[in-house]
Parts: sequence; structure tokens; C-alpha cells
Amino acid sequence: MSSRSSSRRSSARLGRGIALHLFLTPLALIWLFPLWMMVIFSTMPDRGIFSPSIELLPHGNFLDNVNNLQRDTNFIGAIGISVSVAVTYTFLSVLLTSMAGWALARYQFFGKGVVVAIILGTITLPYAVVLIPQFIMVARDFKLANTWVALIVPPLFNSLGVLFMRQSFSMMPGDLFDAARVEGVKEWRIFLFVALPLARPMLAALAIILFLASWNNYLWPLLINSKPGAMTAPVALGTLIGLTKVSWGGIMAGAVMLTVPMLVVFVLLQRHFVAGIAAGAIK
Repeated sequence: MSSRSSSRRSSARLGRGIALHLFLTPLALIWLFPLWMMVIFSTMPDRGIFSPSIELLPHGNFLDNVNNLQRDTNFIGAIGISVSVAVTYTFLSVLLTSMAGWALARYQFFGKGVVVAIILGTITLPYAVVLIPQFIMVARDFKLANTWVALIVPPLFNSLGVLFMRQSFSMMPGDLFDAARVEGVKEWRIFLFVALPLARPMLAALAIILFLASWNNYLWPLLINSKPGAMTAPVALGTLIGLTKVSWGGIMAGAVMLTVPMLVVFVLLQRHFVAGIAAGAIK
């Protein structure tokens, strides 16, 4: 009798799995189709992209489009700048948001509730509201336009990252940190060598989110940096859109060069990303 019931349960699970895959597979194909068409367009000449026929297989002009892109924008150099900015921004932002989250989670001080409320309030503000004041302060008051400091420092504070790390540190057992204090361990060592290793999955998830945000950032680098030789990759791609000519083949080739490596990185690190998000959401 028990073998029959277990067989029914396994058959029911198999049926639910098949139904779920039948439902999700078309959605996945719908999501992947624009990416595939981007790859197709990157292998076609400009005039072929607007051909009335629908092309679903790659052509042979990808290297030509890449060469034209490199000639017009020095795209390889722009990618190097984007990588440097994104890596530096991710490291500093993860460190800053972790310290802020640790303070909000583990210390009691006057006005703590007000600070948390202000951080929550900043999430509701559209980026366009703070963009112009931030530009005026950085470019006019601090004279930091066309510098790496202007590219990296202003977006460092991330409200969602602070709240995410606050939640992560709040879930950890306080007795562990109290025991370290009893042993005479200083606060900064508790944070660096006890709290951060325990929060490794959450830190990995936050780092992936922040890196992708910096990698795809277009508007702020466009405003604060006007030097052609110091453009990030998204801004360099935008320069291909002119008043009388648009290099669609180059744009698609550049979009592929920016997108595919990030997709590969995400696929390789998705286990850490999912684990970090799940660990930060369960209390």
C-alpha cells in the first residue's frame, strides 16, 4: 500500500514538473528571442538589418562591425575603463554598505530610527530628482568633472544595499559577537573576521547587483565625463548615434560584447546569487 502511495506521489511530482516546464519554456524563449536577434543583427551589415526578410541565422559581418566600432570609438579601451570603474565601485560600495548595515543592525544610538527612515525614503526618490543637484555639486562646486572620482564616488551609497546588509546582519546570532567581545576582540576585527565571513553569500549577491548596475550605468557617466578618451563602454556606444548616420551594426556588435560576458558571469555565479538573496530574505 505504501509503495502505491509513494508511486502516486512521484507521478504527481513528475506531472507537476512537466507542466511547469511546459509553461516556463515558452516564456524563456520569448525572453531569449530579443537577445538572439541582437546577436543576429551584430553579424549583419547596416543595410541588412532593415531588410524586409526576417533573418534567424548569423551572417559573417561581425568582425567587420567590431573593427568599425573600434575605429570609431576605441571600444576596447572603453571596455577597460568600464571594467576598472565597475570593479572599484563594487568593492568600495560593498564595503561602505556593509559597514552601514552593520552599524544599523548591531549598534544602538540616538536617532537610529530616523536614519533608517531617511534611507527608506531615499528609495522612493526618482533618480532624476537628485541627478541635476548631484551634477552641479560634483562638477561646479567640487571641480571633479572628467575624473575617475566623479565616476565612482557619487553613486557609492546604495540604499537598497544598506538595508539588505542590515537585514543580513540582523539575522546573525548576537551571542556570537558578544562572545568575541568577552574574549577582548576589537569591534573592527569582529566586523571583518566574524561578521563578513558569515555574510559571504549575501555579499556575493550584493556584489553581482552593484557590478551590473555600474556596468550598465549610462546617464551619470554621460553627464559627468566629456572626454572622448575616457568614456565608459555604454557612453561610447551612444556616440555611434549621429544626426545623419547611425552605425547599427557597430551598436549591435558592441551590445553583444557588453551583454554576453555578463550573462556568462551571471550563469556561473547564479548559485551564489540565489543563495545570497534567499539568505537575506529569510529570518
